Amino acid sequence: MNAESAPVEREKPLDFVRKIVADDVASGKHTAPVTRFPPEPNGFLHIGHAKSICLNFGIAEMFGGRCHLRFDDTNPAKEEELYVEAIKADVRWLGFDWGGHLHHASDNFGQLYEWAEHLVGNGDAYVDEQSADEIRAGRGTLTSPGENSPYRDRPAAESLDLLRRMKAGEFPDGAKVLRAKIDMASPNLNLRDPVLYRIMHRAHQRTGSEWCLYPMYDYAHGQSDAIEGITHSICTVEFENHRPLYDWLLAHLPVPHQPHQYEFARLNLTHTVMSKRKLLQLVEQELVDGWDDPRMPTLAGLRRRGVTPEAIRAFCDTIGVSKTDSTVDLTLFENHVRQDLEARCPRHFAVLDPLKLVITNWPEDQVDALEVPNHPSDESFGTRKLPFGREIWVERDDFREEAPRKWHRLAPGKEVRLRYAYYVTCQEVIKDDTGKVAELRCTFDPESRGGGTADERKVRGTLHWVAVHSAIDAEVRLYEPLFAMEDPEEVPEGGSFLDNLNPQSREIRTGAKLEFSLADFSPDDRVQFERLGYFKRDAALSAPEAPVWHRTITLRDSWAKIEQKQKAGA
Repeated sequence: MNAESAPVEREKPLDFVRKIVADDVASGKHTAPVTRFPPEPNGFLHIGHAKSICLNFGIAEMFGGRCHLRFDDTNPAKEEELYVEAIKADVRWLGFDWGGHLHHASDNFGQLYEWAEHLVGNGDAYVDEQSADEIRAGRGTLTSPGENSPYRDRPAAESLDLLRRMKAGEFPDGAKVLRAKIDMASPNLNLRDPVLYRIMHRAHQRTGSEWCLYPMYDYAHGQSDAIEGITHSICTVEFENHRPLYDWLLAHLPVPHQPHQYEFARLNLTHTVMSKRKLLQLVEQELVDGWDDPRMPTLAGLRRRGVTPEAIRAFCDTIGVSKTDSTVDLTLFENHVRQDLEARCPRHFAVLDPLKLVITNWPEDQVDALEVPNHPSDESFGTRKLPFGREIWVERDDFREEAPRKWHRLAPGKEVRLRYAYYVTCQEVIKDDTGKVAELRCTFDPESRGGGTADERKVRGTLHWVAVHSAIDAEVRLYEPLFAMEDPEEVPEGGSFLDNLNPQSREIRTGAKLEFSLADFSPDDRVQFERLGYFKRDAALSAPEAPVWHRTITLRDSWAKIEQKQKAGA
């Protein structure tokens, strides 16, 4: 191929958010962007948050700016320090660093309150004494305007006095709120005199009992952006209707800086819920084993299961950034995980449902040491010594007493290849008292060591195996999607997303047999169990004598697809 006909590599086009930032930097509007990732510390982060983390920190890296980590900690009733530390760990694990820019909305409580008094003094806010239900009823609907509160036109001095007494703790929870005075007939319900402050006699995890008057998220968020000098406040599309309130507050307050809000589509995955409230429900009802259950879409759960941060970042890069909400098929994420682990994982043997195979013509006390590669296509992984003897474990599912058509695994009279070892032929089937197959008696071909023979006959089936004399006992946990339905929210009237939980989302195999080299693996190591998938050892559950391994992702199983088609045809 000559130079003229060679393909030209083109840079990936910028998504619409990065294009906005690039234009702002090029025009001199901003010398460098300042973004922020602003989680509420009321739960663990999930993979949907990863998209926002990658976007905000990625923009800062791309354009030489900075990204802040800010905790919007305005609701002590739902927030915990546990969540704060978990969020920081997740952001670092994904590969990002906020440097010296760790912030909290609670850092600004004093300034936010001063600005609340400023709004009241200018007639832009008032203290309302209606109940929450009365305020809700008075807001109206999408097709009908709201009704003014009977307290809307109270004198500013009276509202200011009441606000200060609210701050001093004179009133119980729910007795009074501070509301912005905007427009009760606005087509945007967020502008119908939204609540800015509510009374909450509850200690805050950072400020203790200093405050009993806490700002609402919509009030604290934009003003915190202004205080921190955020240039591009990037939110998901459900906040698009909140932007007019964001802008109204900035316009009516003496803020030191005017940030701007931009919205992008959130990440939705099939077979998954992305609501922290619903994930908390799963945890509190003990339907999962905590926030870091490997079936959860949380970053902690994915990390424990063995997913790498590189796979998540590559996935977020692939799906891109747009304005339109859509649902991404879970298989796309799984493919990124496979591609990532394929390159980084050594190969080892494990048998999850062991069936003993005895080689009758093998000397009883002889042990062979096979030199085998740790990765079939990457010599840098090196080799290992794999012990082989008279008795080995094979997968029970690799044997059929009555072999179906196209079956190339073990069956009476059939010959298969034992990976890296020898060809064996099943001669006899031993059953226990219940009729279950307990043992296979086979013979081996001494000329077939390493998988080849003098006559080069074709043997299509290749099985993995583990030598009985050196096997490690282990527990292995196999996972399927937590929800059986692609859309867990798709339920009949009166139903719940919990109705779609997958009862087969986890299978625990307690009698697995692993090759002895896996005893040296740490919980940070990942491995491919040949023919079975990618696995990671659990740090919390494992003991040296009883390791627990999680299957991160399966390999593609051609026979499973054949059986599935046969069942569908039947």
